[in-house]
Formats: sequence, structure tokens, C-alpha cells
Amino acid sequence: MKVEQIYTGCLAQGAYYIESEGEVAIIDPLREVQSYIDQANKNKAQIKYIFETHFHADFVSGHITLAEKTGAKIIYGPNAQTSFEAYVAKDEEIFQLGKVKIKVLHTPGHTMESTSYLLLDEKGKEHALFTGDTLFLGDVGRPDLAQKAADMTQEELAGTLYDSLRNKIMPLPDFITVYPGHGAGSACGKNMMKETVDTLGNQKQSNYALRKDMSKEEFIEEVTEGLLPPPQYFPLNVKMNKEGYESIDTVLHRALKALTPEEFELVANETGALVLDVRHEDDFAKGHIPSSIFIGLDGNFAPWVGALIADVKQPILIVAAEGDEEEAVTRLSRVGFDQTLGVLKGGFEAWKKASKEYDRVNSISTEKFKEVAEQTDTKVFDVRKESEYLSEHLPNAENTPLDFLNQHLAEFPKEENFYLHCAGGYRSMITASILKKRGIHNLTNVEGGMDKIKEIGMKLTDYVCPSTL
Repeated sequence: MKVEQIYTGCLAQGAYYIESEGEVAIIDPLREVQSYIDQANKNKAQIKYIFETHFHADFVSGHITLAEKTGAKIIYGPNAQTSFEAYVAKDEEIFQLGKVKIKVLHTPGHTMESTSYLLLDEKGKEHALFTGDTLFLGDVGRPDLAQKAADMTQEELAGTLYDSLRNKIMPLPDFITVYPGHGAGSACGKNMMKETVDTLGNQKQSNYALRKDMSKEEFIEEVTEGLLPPPQYFPLNVKMNKEGYESIDTVLHRALKALTPEEFELVANETGALVLDVRHEDDFAKGHIPSSIFIGLDGNFAPWVGALIADVKQPILIVAAEGDEEEAVTRLSRVGFDQTLGVLKGGFEAWKKASKEYDRVNSISTEKFKEVAEQTDTKVFDVRKESEYLSEHLPNAENTPLDFLNQHLAEFPKEENFYLHCAGGYRSMITASILKKRGIHNLTNVEGGMDKIKEIGMKLTDYVCPSTL
């Protein structure tokens, strides 16, 4: 028996490859499926099953494409309804995979079709549990995403999740391995550990939601407390996972069309495509196509794309460092953005060589920023999350989180110069690009953000408890 976690950091997502006696099961595959096929072929094995823990909201699964390419059967748990051929399993139904078995445990609450899969070894002994978004390490799945589909409140879903955890998961042996659907950084939970694998016994000891003495009322209150609004693209990804989507091969073929600067400009003007620059933030600051938006591949690219670009059908044109074009398109498609119309041939350097107009972002080192801040009354906007801001911030900084930037647009001065910073420079550069696209150019980005601000010893406020604000 072989079990492998295939973890994708930019989505904080875990897919799983299980193999026994030449038969393979894939759990929650990513949209680009060739790596699973290649691995099975290398081992002279056949992919037999594709298990889905639920209809994912934060990424587009590869279940349909993988089934088409391999003939494997798509398995969902109870209550799932799809527009494509899939097998809806019964609670506690068992599937044979070589010499091992996979048992269906219906665990609703995150969504009503949410299902965990229990792996039984060659002797029928419990070995591992694949929990999807029902149980994370340090947390559980948020219960607010499926309210409309289930016709239930988030409190009712949370109560259902409490029952699933107590009746289906907590009675299992402590020694089994827990393989969750996501890790820290995912918007599907709020308090996940940085680790991606743990024992159930350790989770019973450390996970707040698995406390033995916890009442259902306490669970509902704690699980629903502090939930931020989900990204706008989540319902669109659920729809694609339920109803189907184009093959990623088709998407790549269309999207990777190399356009000269003249062709690129023409397509942008004719289609209203968003120009998305995925290079490093330092490169974007030195020069970029006017009105382009920066979201760099080096950060949490796909989640920020999903959070900041409202419509997955938005036409997109890509500016990337040479060699990064396919990576950018692939990562866009993982969150359902399939309408990339082409990439800038030769990258930004080709744009400059063609004598096209370009823009820059004013930037300042933290050392110089410290001098300016000490000598003048500067306007500073901190675009980190509220929780980061509350823990420590510059005394005169206003918190305008990037996640909710549209709600704060009126707060930015139209003429007076102001400064932007985040933790390390990535989010503030995204903010700068969005503001400049909206005609606000009187900004300066603080290089290195809070990390450098602390390093050079600028004065910060102490922790502020939200209840005292």
C-alpha cells in the first residue's frame, strides 16, 4: 500500500494518491491531472477511483478530466447531485482497492454532501482518514458556505458538523493518520496549523473543535465566530465542480497564444481584457503596462486572483517573466479563470523595446520612510488583515485591508501623497496597482513592509484588543 499527499502550497490544498496491487485511487485531484496519470503509469498501475470529499469552492477539481482520460469512476458521498456521470455512494459503503478498502463516512456540516474516506489496510485495520474540509489540523471547515444550497443557516450547518465530528470521526482510533483537504492559508478555515499531516489522537488533544466537554451550543458559537466573508469566486467554483468545465488542455492552448506588443495592445482594447502582471513586485514597480494589475506568482497568487477579480469570465491578458507563462495560466485555471486570451511575447522587455508607454510605482526604502515619518505628518495606509494590524502597527497608520479595498477607496487622498505598506511588500504592490488603475497615482510603496519597519526599530503600537476599540 502506498499513500502520498500531493500538497499545493499556493492553494494550501492536499490531493491524495493511494495505490495497492496496481490499483489507484485519487482523492480531490487538482485540475491539471497529468501528474497523477504519469505516476500511475510509472508504477504500472491503473487509476480506478476518483473520490471527491465535497463540491469544492476554492478550486476547480480535476475529477471530470481525470475520469475522461482514465475511465476511472467518480465517487461522491450522499446528497451529491452532478450534471455529469458520477457514483453517489451510501454512508459506510466500502470500495475495494487492491488489497485495501476505502470506507465512506458521510460527515455533513461544511456542506451537506461532505464526506470523509477511511482507509483500511490489508488486514482491515483503520489506517488513515481523508477528511476533506470536515476536519482540518487545528480547525474544522467553515459552516457558512453551503447555506443557500442546503437551505440552512450557518448555525444549523455548524450543529450538523458537530454531530458528524462526534459520531463519525472522534470514535475512530487515536493512531490513525488524518489527511485534511487544506492547510494554513486556506480561506476554508480560520485557525489551521502549518503542518499538513497529524494523528487523530493529537487532534483530539489540540484542536479546539474536538474538545470532549464541548457542548453543541459552545461549538456553534466558536466555529461561527469571526468568519470573514468568503471570496466572491467560491460559488462560481462550486458551480463548475457540479456542472463541468473545459479541459485544461483546451484552456492552455487558447491562453498561451504569444502576442506581440502591438497584438497585445489591440486585443486589450478590443476585448476590454484585464492586463494581469504576474512578475515579482520589484519588477512591476520599476515598470509596467499602464492600468495593469499586479498579482505576483511568488505570493498567494490564485487566492488573491479569486478574491480581487470578481468574475471568472473576465478576459485576461498575461504579462509574465519569460518561462512563467504556462504556470500563470495553469494557476488561474485552478480557481476557474479560464478566459486568458494570450500572453505578452518576450515579456515586459519586449513592450519597452517597442517604445510603448509604461508606468512605474513610486517606492521608498524603510530607512528613508523612517526619516520622512519622523520629520513630517505622513498619511500611511496599512493594507494587512485587521488581525495583523491589531497586533501591532504604526501609530498613525490607517487599516485598509486589501481583502476589502473597495470599501476603503474613498479614504485615500486624491492629491496629497500617502504611503502604503503590508507585511513584506506583496500586498501593498497589489494595492498600488489597483489604486493606480483607478486613477490614484499620488502613492508611495514602502519597500519590505512591516518586516523591515520592525527591523529598523520604528515605533509601533502595542496590541489593541478589538473589544476596546
